[in-house]
Amino acid sequence: MIENYSILLSFIGGVGSFFSPCVLPLIPIYISYITGYSIEELKEGQNLSYKKILISSLFFIIGFTIIFTSLGASSTFIGNFIGTKKIIFRFIGGAIMIIFGLHILGILKIKKLYQEKRIRIKKFNYRYMSAFFLGIALAGAWTPCVGPVLSSILILASMEKTIKRGIILLFFYSLGIGIPFIIISIFLKNTILFLNKIKKHFRKIEIFMGLLLIFLGIFLIISTK
Repeated sequence: MIENYSILLSFIGGVGSFFSPCVLPLIPIYISYITGYSIEELKEGQNLSYKKILISSLFFIIGFTIIFTSLGASSTFIGNFIGTKKIIFRFIGGAIMIIFGLHILGILKIKKLYQEKRIRIKKFNYRYMSAFFLGIALAGAWTPCVGPVLSSILILASMEKTIKRGIILLFFYSLGIGIPFIIISIFLKNTILFLNKIKKHFRKIEIFMGLLLIFLGIFLIISTK
């Protein structure tokens, strides 16, 4: 059953979201915002406090993790509330995941998913709280790349029997985004070079995520339990 692998799939979904074309290229900008360092200073890698960068990154990750796990809890609650109609909801959820997969592959274009929410937050000198609130804002910004994957993970969460399981799924989704973010923060000097190398693989990552969502959607539909 797909439920047995839902945690792993959630983590993979998070990693895929991080390496998506509308998230990864913006990582230096996020790091610049949450640390107060300019892009030029980050590129040079001199006179940087890596302790500050690491702690700021952790607060940033905690911010979006809180939002994502809250969404996971609410999705599971709604799924349990549906109760006897869960089989119908499984078919609908599977169909939606297939549509999202086709959208990522470029076969089916959904204009709404190409519209990115841009949330502007003014900087303020409250130490690491600005990083925390930026994480919350990022979770609320449904970008074209993250939206379909995140929504699919939420559909999986809605199929879970307990709210705790829903929270765990979205926690691992957040880890999938957060761990690469921490790694890039630690090895900041090589980040720009890394981004330039991985750009040529963006389409491959999209294809993988699109096929994964289609597979999950089909498996969700044909699952009888």
